[in-house]
Amino acid sequence: MTLPLTALATTEQSDPRSRQIDRLPTDEIARLMNAADATVPGAVGRAVPEISAAIDAIAARMRDGGRLFYVGAGTSGRLAVLDASECPPTFGTDPDLVRGIIAGGPAALTRSVEGAEDDAEAGAAAIRAAGTRPGDAVVGISASGRAPFVVAAVAEARRLGAVTVGLACNRGMPLSQAADHPIEVVVGPEVLTGSTRLKAGTAQKLVLNMISTISMIRCGRTFGNHMIEVSAGNAKLVDRAARIVADITGSDTGVARRTLEAAGNEVKTAVVMIERELDARAARILLAACGDRLDAALAAGA
Repeated sequence: MTLPLTALATTEQSDPRSRQIDRLPTDEIARLMNAADATVPGAVGRAVPEISAAIDAIAARMRDGGRLFYVGAGTSGRLAVLDASECPPTFGTDPDLVRGIIAGGPAALTRSVEGAEDDAEAGAAAIRAAGTRPGDAVVGISASGRAPFVVAAVAEARRLGAVTVGLACNRGMPLSQAADHPIEVVVGPEVLTGSTRLKAGTAQKLVLNMISTISMIRCGRTFGNHMIEVSAGNAKLVDRAARIVADITGSDTGVARRTLEAAGNEVKTAVVMIERELDARAARILLAACGDRLDAALAAGA
């Protein structure tokens, strides 16, 4: 006998604390939601060993030229695309390095395509269409841990030799069984029963923040806690880039800004120019010789 989803998935169960939520004053509803949200970081914290193991596996492949694919449906798919889309401006990555795949395609980003998550063959086909290779990493994201599109995508990626991660908010679900690295962040029932865009969505966002950020740190796309690959495409980001150059080199902001301008707004180039007393061309040559890693360029010949 197959148990109903509510018997297995805590994300689908009803929370008795919010049974009368529609009768509460707005202030009490807000406090109730805030209290529920406050439990999410603890749930993520309990999964840190599994998260860390998955990140190490992902970063190892990315350092060897592999790509990272996120796959999700509904809210999970939108979070996947969001995190992937933030990588180029934050870490200076090629848009193809980290990609988000959502069930139902781009239209599902702004309009619900609920039936798409049940199409297992479409999930497997999306992985094949992405050209997934053994050196890649694929992270499947599903609050329930059961979405057929996501489970099939992860299973196909594993068959193709990619390292696979399953991020779910319930235990023992098909997604965990399909993945090399299951991550189960159990957040419990939602304030609105089954509305997994709430605590489950918050948990997924926190984990995706860890996956992308720590993977980029491990790949040398940061220096200390600075975003040295930041794309300085507007006035705010130029100011940020200048502050980063000044902080790393200890120079005043005027020198940092002028050097940054001479470096074409490339933070790493500007830092090497100041620290090694080079012009922009020579700084870029040194960086290229050091695998485009700032730490290696600053240490070279020191």
